[in-house]
Amino acid sequence: MDATKHKFTAACVQLRAGRDVARNVDAALELIREAAGMGADLVLTPEQTALMELESAPLFASTVAEDVDPALRAIAALAGELGVWIIVGSIAIRVREDKVANRSFVISPDGSVVARYDKIHMFDVDLPGGESYRESKNYLAGNQAVAVDLPWGCVGLSICYDLRFPALYRALAQAGAHFLTVPAAFTETTGKAHWHTLLRARAIETGTFVLAAAQGGRHENGRDTYGHSMIVDPWGEIVVQAGIDPCVVSAEIDVRRVADARARIPALTHERTFTVQRAASGAGEKAAS
Repeated sequence: MDATKHKFTAACVQLRAGRDVARNVDAALELIREAAGMGADLVLTPEQTALMELESAPLFASTVAEDVDPALRAIAALAGELGVWIIVGSIAIRVREDKVANRSFVISPDGSVVARYDKIHMFDVDLPGGESYRESKNYLAGNQAVAVDLPWGCVGLSICYDLRFPALYRALAQAGAHFLTVPAAFTETTGKAHWHTLLRARAIETGTFVLAAAQGGRHENGRDTYGHSMIVDPWGEIVVQAGIDPCVVSAEIDVRRVADARARIPALTHERTFTVQRAASGAGEKAAS
């Protein structure tokens, strides 16, 4: 990290992607331009920036390998044109005939991809009200956490459901991350219940800034996502947040606040190893009798 570059402006782009890749990309490019016009040095887009599709056949019909992906090419070209850092929250990238990767990309101001991260944790759940998701059916899970050095500090990458696994974020922070990205397409149900709490918790636990760009509203596939893109500071305070509709939210980030928060609560340096002892109380035997 360059010690003279302790402040920068970060922006989160909120989208409502559908099933048309070209239309989704155009919407993303327009809002990235808006973010750059607002002075953003770093722009984050949501999970599934280029396509929101749950069904296997149309998903595979609309996805290609990374080296020919039109969304990645267009966003990389725009990063070079605008001279800004862009973190593409994720794009569905074909990695096998029967699998895609939910992949995040870090793109430098010269338009080159400097890092990639494949979502580790798959969203395989059944929710109240009949909602059911099986991400592992179509997606190949990643197995490597990724942190990337930027001019202002180190950023740790994650995607959506990863948010529920605090060990990932602690590992990224202990590896040097000053900021954490959480591009997402949280369902409306889980978003209302947990989105704010989880983002604030990850910031507090790690003493980092959390940048969370989200999908929001009713999508073409009938799915409702929660929106509320936001930036959270290392003390767990929400600096700025969106509503449901597509938009840009931005804030100035002062990296020195990371060291300040960690000095006040130095939990990252207090790691201890331990074992779990499960004691038998006899209560189970009594209940059985």
